[in-house]
Amino acid sequence: MSATATRLEVPGHGAEDVVVEPSGDALTGTEDGAVVRVSRDGSLTEVGRTGGRPLGLELLDEDRLVVADAERGLLALDRRDGRVEVLATEAAGRPIGVCNNAAVGAAGEIWFSDSSAVHPLARWRADLVERTASGRLLCRRADGDVEEHLSGLDFANGVALAADGSFVVVAETGARTVRRLWLTGDRAGTDDLLVADLPGYPDNVSLGSDGLVWVALASPPVAALELLRAHAPAGLRRALRRVPPALLPAPIRQVHAQAYDATGRLVHDVVLPPHDFHMVTGVREHDGWLWLSSLEESALLLVEGALDAPPGAVVGPV
Repeated sequence: MSATATRLEVPGHGAEDVVVEPSGDALTGTEDGAVVRVSRDGSLTEVGRTGGRPLGLELLDEDRLVVADAERGLLALDRRDGRVEVLATEAAGRPIGVCNNAAVGAAGEIWFSDSSAVHPLARWRADLVERTASGRLLCRRADGDVEEHLSGLDFANGVALAADGSFVVVAETGARTVRRLWLTGDRAGTDDLLVADLPGYPDNVSLGSDGLVWVALASPPVAALELLRAHAPAGLRRALRRVPPALLPAPIRQVHAQAYDATGRLVHDVVLPPHDFHMVTGVREHDGWLWLSSLEESALLLVEGALDAPPGAVVGPV
């Protein structure tokens, strides 16, 4: 199958997530704190700066953008003038350690993830090795109250709401699962797995314009990491937190994103050759196009035609 992929450079490293405005332009955040608008023709506009490390992005209303900032907590950024409002820095009596990703509900509530109570973002590899399972799924209500709904998550990451609002999902990167919390119906308040045993480590997730839950897969399973997590004594895994991050198991280069329906059925499985882009940490489907982002790149990848491929096909060239 063939697809057209265009690399769109951004003026900063680590374009970790991506969201698409109604105009069709995309927004991303980089490690220097900038939030940048990226047009399909490659033109760039700085929207604002968070003063921290922006990760997940989500449209809040006509003017504002929700920013999950790994250092400053849950923020709202005005896309007109760049003003930043702090929405939440703690929940259930604990500070938010690594605010990672968010989704906005119809009543203005914001579901968001707190990845770790042990390690900062820069030590994410150590958190996966140690298996701290200290992540949380939180919700900020429109009146400002912040609630904790799930805890003990294995590096809580991407968050998305079902199209009908019946459930919210959160990715557990270490466990390679997408966990679902039911919000309506007989199962409200209970949780289960939308997807188990993913073929890689999930990062951000998003609801597509097609109503599907899209999952960014940053890396296939890493043998050394899986071995340590499964068999190394807890004391040894904790001791590895003193090891420099570069010496811990590293992700494997790939470009991979999947889409699932509300039953957990795989609908799209998009694999691209990782020639000049890798470690997909964000995915956004918009009108049949895919926008991909990466913690390791200074660019976004805009892909056309990938959804025509059957699940599992490697599409290209790129």
